[in-house]
Amino acid sequence: MKKIILPIFLMLAISTSVFAEGADVETLSIAMDMIWLTLAAALVFFMQAGFAMVEIGLTRAKNAGNIIMKNLMDFSTGALIFWAVGWAIMYGSAYGGFGNNVLLKVSDSSVLRDWIFQVVFAATAATIVSGAMAERTKFSSYLIYSVVISGVIYPVFGSFTWGGGFLAEMGFHDFAGSTIVHSVGGWAALMGAIILGPRVGKYIKDGKKITVKAIPGHNLPLASLGVFILWFGWFGFNCGSTLSGTDLSIAHVAVTTTLAASAGAIFAMMTTWITMGKPDVSMSLNGALAGLVGITAGTWAVTPLASVIIGAIAGIIVVFSVEFIDKVLHIDDPVGAISVHGVCGAFGTIAVGLFANRPDDGLVGLFYGGGFDLLGVQALGAGIAFVWVTVSAGALFLVIKLTTGLRVSKEEELRGLDMEEHGTISYPGFQIFNNV
Repeated sequence: MKKIILPIFLMLAISTSVFAEGADVETLSIAMDMIWLTLAAALVFFMQAGFAMVEIGLTRAKNAGNIIMKNLMDFSTGALIFWAVGWAIMYGSAYGGFGNNVLLKVSDSSVLRDWIFQVVFAATAATIVSGAMAERTKFSSYLIYSVVISGVIYPVFGSFTWGGGFLAEMGFHDFAGSTIVHSVGGWAALMGAIILGPRVGKYIKDGKKITVKAIPGHNLPLASLGVFILWFGWFGFNCGSTLSGTDLSIAHVAVTTTLAASAGAIFAMMTTWITMGKPDVSMSLNGALAGLVGITAGTWAVTPLASVIIGAIAGIIVVFSVEFIDKVLHIDDPVGAISVHGVCGAFGTIAVGLFANRPDDGLVGLFYGGGFDLLGVQALGAGIAFVWVTVSAGALFLVIKLTTGLRVSKEEELRGLDMEEHGTISYPGFQIFNNV
């Protein structure tokens, strides 16, 4: 409780001091924006812990330490490369031309405020890839592709949109990053999982028949904790994207975010109950995340009722998408990252073209009489993201595979990456895993 109350008292204290000094409303607004975006960035940063817990819980114990290292290092390396290169690619045009990196030249507080909020989004796009490639990727190779995703792949597409590029000029709307962040990470995860190949023993081939073997994670409570952390952090993700602490639409964004996540969890649970006979825990957890990803693009632009519909559809989609990718395409994604972030991110972006209802701001979807214009732009943006990321990430993973190598050996995979890559184990004194 103290951790929640302290920032509130801090904001009140600053507000009081500003007025006491006779400052005007504009100065107070600037101060509130500074506090709001910094706190929102901290919430989004905390999502790194959520991603780590979900991935650890849904995979085997012998790889838990490796996953912690990946989530630690993708943010650490991503922050440095986004500071040195990525920010300039994404937003340089606003400061004198594409690639102009003011971060290396000035210490303007508003620029630094914007950077700290944006770097946590870049790290999110990179860490999404980790889950789909878990349990068989070389740690050194992971560091390489995390740097390239945070420093090049994500910022380039971001420059088309939030950076003021051609998609932004066409009216493409992705409020907090269903496509810009989540689909970019999801489609990179797709290419990584395809090029890397499945875990040992995942798909058993007998002639023309392929048997799909489930490889259960070792800790569902930990995965559940991760989902709750992600849900909590998403309020910084979506509400923070108002970019202002005095924007009264913060409440609207918080409501639509909550409703979509709730609907996603419920409808994913119901879908598995109907199709599998019992309500599946991991699918229900992914349903909540699917709802959150799905609403992220339109959270500001849709009504609460529409957010429930979007979340519900995303919750249904994620179940069938996970099953299709696993059992039909035979792509091994241990945590369902491709479906949650790639597929549901694209759906949420396109859904803006159907459900947007902000006529005063020029955002009206098909279902509210806006015609097909916005829907077409949204679909185009989602499609360009898919093409850009699959080509660039595919090339990246192929180069790594052909040079340094992308995958550990079969023996290393069976023994576990904690011991083989890091010389440690995550649960000393406990025999809680097997080596299959």
